[in-house]
Amino acid sequence: MSAVHDARATVGPAAVAAVAPIPRYSRVMSSPAPVESAAPPFTARLLAPRWWPTWAAIGLVRVLSWLPMKLQFALGAALGHVAMWALGARREIVRTNLRVCFPDMDPRKREALATAHFRALGRGLFETALAWFSSDARLNPRFEVEGREHLDAALATGQGLLLLTGHFSTLEIGARIVCSHQRLPFHAMYRPYSNALMDYFMHRWRERRSGLPALPREDLRKLVKALRDGRAIWYAPDQTLDPRMSVFAPFFGVPAPSLVATARLARMGRARVLPFFPQRTPSGWKVRFYPMLENFPGNDDVEDATRVNRALEEGILQALPEYFWIHKRFKRRLPGTPRIYPR
Repeated sequence: MSAVHDARATVGPAAVAAVAPIPRYSRVMSSPAPVESAAPPFTARLLAPRWWPTWAAIGLVRVLSWLPMKLQFALGAALGHVAMWALGARREIVRTNLRVCFPDMDPRKREALATAHFRALGRGLFETALAWFSSDARLNPRFEVEGREHLDAALATGQGLLLLTGHFSTLEIGARIVCSHQRLPFHAMYRPYSNALMDYFMHRWRERRSGLPALPREDLRKLVKALRDGRAIWYAPDQTLDPRMSVFAPFFGVPAPSLVATARLARMGRARVLPFFPQRTPSGWKVRFYPMLENFPGNDDVEDATRVNRALEEGILQALPEYFWIHKRFKRRLPGTPRIYPR
């Protein structure tokens, strides 16, 4: 039995929706008014020598995206394998996360899963380049969508949508499926990059892909307005940055800091929450939509956060190697609980 199958058996079965045919999805959410771009302007200072390495890196990534996909994925997997042994501290974080989340998994299978994770991270760099630079003609034949009826049902409500997902190495390619293949524009949340040139390009790449401007995650007013206007927002609440906006809720059975913002945004924006998750397939990639969270939010922050974590777990179990196990998910602990990571 593979490490992925072993993890599913350990944690419990994940619901599997029926696979639908893959015609292009033409329905989109309407916007009642034009949305002003939040992208920073291009200035002459971005041509200064300090940014030349970034320009070179962007050019290299674009050239690599033209390579045959099989070659790209082989290079990415090799790069990830090298990274696993070069980044010792990150390797231990991955091993620790897998041990904590899947204590009953055979240690050899956990180690195989850790190796598969780093290979997935390396491949994800090339998949990100494909998501940014490749044409629909090249990518769409490799895209699949499952659970489209759940997206239909969410759109039929006429309410704003929080597209609930997690951080996967296929994050960018999954967003490309939602936008270019399913024709659903959405706002991405963002934090500004410290590299001004990357910040400039990331805004434009994501706006071009998503069809709507990215919104700063700290700007509650803009987020709520977008939801009340009936728009969709891509939202991944599995990396907690602000302790003031989180509670401890079980994540694979272990108390973990979990954002309460999902419930609060849904309440304030009068929005529905629609889970969706990307995963790799033998021929390309797939996005799976799940049923909307019903009677959400409730009246208890911990219960709401627990429901969100369960939705995340279900998506993660479908694509275990691609989830960001490299992140310190359990860095903050309950008072009196020993820390998990060595430092």
